[in-house]
Amino acid sequence: MKNYILKISCNDEKGLIYRISDVIFKYHINIIKNDEFVGEDRFFFRSVLEGEFDEKAFIGTLEAMLPKGAFVELNTKRKKDIVIFATKEAHCLGDLLIRDYSGELNANVKAVIANYDTLKSLVDKFNIAYHSIEASNLERKEHENLILQCLQNYDFDYIVLAKYMRILSPDFVKHFEGRIINIHHSFLPAFIGANPYKQAYERGVKIIGATAHFVNNNLDEGPIITQAVIPVNHEDTWQSMQQAGRNVEKNVLSKALDLVFDDRIFIYKNKTIIF
Repeated sequence: MKNYILKISCNDEKGLIYRISDVIFKYHINIIKNDEFVGEDRFFFRSVLEGEFDEKAFIGTLEAMLPKGAFVELNTKRKKDIVIFATKEAHCLGDLLIRDYSGELNANVKAVIANYDTLKSLVDKFNIAYHSIEASNLERKEHENLILQCLQNYDFDYIVLAKYMRILSPDFVKHFEGRIINIHHSFLPAFIGANPYKQAYERGVKIIGATAHFVNNNLDEGPIITQAVIPVNHEDTWQSMQQAGRNVEKNVLSKALDLVFDDRIFIYKNKTIIF
């Protein structure tokens, strides 16, 4: 028996649960778990299913029973394939590599792409392909074209920015809409952009944090997946804040990826609904 994740989003109407359940029953599919939520007159539904059936016919029948313009997605439950982007910092990348090595990451790391050689020796230890594509003396578009050429060698579901310290252009983001996840080292929407720990220190904050989010065309303003904070005080420097924040960053990114890879997230407007 195959396991599936069914995701539905549509305008809310009476009887949606009944209609969906009826279609599932008629296809002789077993429901393992259901979750649903209604907000802003929008209905969100996630179901873990088990069975053998004609997937295309099943989706077609569901769409015919739902309001016009409904989003219906049926995914086989499986490990996702990812490519990781990095720069020089090792903590987030290293955590993902170790989780992949130990079988704790619900994904296969296909490759690591970075704009420096700094992390090559780390990645080599895990027998994962490492591509150093330097950005020096290149326009952003030229550099991103080289990355796109490299990505053509891999089939993947998501790109993970593990402290990739470059801003991606709208053209690049458009290629992978809803498929790029970033870890930002502040509790967004505070301290967007570069040097957030220094910004936090200068502002005299009492907490610092990290935010994992989907990337869109607005810098550090994509739909938020997970966040966490820790306390700091007047004795901290921005460097000690940065050191303390590294554990928060890798834990927040790890939790976010678990949710993404298990098909638990809906993006609606600029927010997420998470089951």
